[in-house]
Amino acid sequence: MFTSINPATGETVATYPELTDAEVEKKVAAAHAAFRQWRTTDLATRTALLSAIADRFEADKQRLAEIATREMGKTLKSAVAEVEKCVAGFRYYAEHGAKFLDPVEVPMAKGSGTARWLPTGVVLAIMPWNFPYWQVVRFLAPCILAGNVGLLKHASLTQGCAQAIEEMVTAAGAPEGVFANLAIPSSRVAPLIDDARIVAVTLTGSEGAGIKVAEAAGRALKKVVLELGGSDPFIVMPSADLDAAAKAAVTARIQNAGQSCICGKRMIVHTDVYDAFLDKFVAGMKAAKVADPMADDTVMGPLSSEDQRDTVLDQVATAQEKGARLLFGAEKIDRPGAWMTPGVLVDVPLDDPVAQEELFGPVAMVFRADDLDTAIRIANDVPFGLGSSVWTTDPAERERFARDIEAGMTAVNQMLASVPEAPFGGVKRSGHGRELGPWGLHEFMNLKAVLDAPDATAKDAGSAAGD
Repeated sequence: MFTSINPATGETVATYPELTDAEVEKKVAAAHAAFRQWRTTDLATRTALLSAIADRFEADKQRLAEIATREMGKTLKSAVAEVEKCVAGFRYYAEHGAKFLDPVEVPMAKGSGTARWLPTGVVLAIMPWNFPYWQVVRFLAPCILAGNVGLLKHASLTQGCAQAIEEMVTAAGAPEGVFANLAIPSSRVAPLIDDARIVAVTLTGSEGAGIKVAEAAGRALKKVVLELGGSDPFIVMPSADLDAAAKAAVTARIQNAGQSCICGKRMIVHTDVYDAFLDKFVAGMKAAKVADPMADDTVMGPLSSEDQRDTVLDQVATAQEKGARLLFGAEKIDRPGAWMTPGVLVDVPLDDPVAQEELFGPVAMVFRADDLDTAIRIANDVPFGLGSSVWTTDPAERERFARDIEAGMTAVNQMLASVPEAPFGGVKRSGHGRELGPWGLHEFMNLKAVLDAPDATAKDAGSAAGD
């Protein structure tokens, strides 16, 4: 049984039964059977389904947002924005995705050839709680367009969101088996990865979860895409608009109570503007209103759970023991639920374990850099490489950051955010593979070469040089 607890109150919202082995088998079998039909449907049918799902999400966005806020604590305003982003994601693939599946002509010395994108089968998605709708849509929209079918194993915290997604897809007219939610714990995932009917796995989650899934997928020789943790650098250079940079930095640490993989966590500031930036940043963090996530003027709600809140507070305490200074905040709020105040750490030793970890909460670490090279060195001196945000108006600095920061994404003079059009994913211990854009569509497709012999030599098609 899954129990949904409102992190703003500590009260139980709902309970959801765990699927039995027989129920899981029924859904896997239905997905496998559905793929045989869905793979041959025309693109017009697939894109029409995506549009219909978008319409369902849009029409029901308030209810969907309220479910997310009650289950994991994000503000209602940000939850509504997340659902609207899902609508945009479905519509992006409905409107533009077909052209990504066009066969590509392969120039050849003799004969002719094409490379064609073909579906592969049932894709298992293992998704986290922090963006409970959008992270599912990043996999689901291209999955449906590709002619694949999907199974979702969602986080225990957000079973209500998982159930709602299944309801939206079914109500939009998806054939049985094209998408299904599997209400099971993580302990029951390994047999699914090993199941021959499932051809690929995608996971968004922690580094530890990624290692386990990658090991299981490797043993089964299955394709896997991993979007794991991040400790993203947020670099501010002397030419930057400090007001805009400080405002974006506050949003990065407050948004979703700091529980975002790609929002800047380590503020790396050039010494010439360090003090000025820090003053603006701290003032903005102190001004953030932490209150009822359902209220329109709330900037930050609770964290997703008391365990998550306590993990962040323990990391802050460890950093202080190693010599870091806590300028303010990062304190438990004495009320029922998973509440804490935002906080800012400075003077964190670069070799401190906390400086190498992901702080998944509303606490920032601020580092001083004497020059461009030092800023890049600090940015890269972590095991992660998901995203980055750089603030400069110097073209040469921009190019250095684009070339030398070890990350899958770099945003210039803006806070990094995922968008349907651009590839999303990381390097190093932040995972591998890409979501979104044509890249996310192609990850779980078979790029098949179709080679035709030249007419004049068709009789010699069985060349001894073949391999």
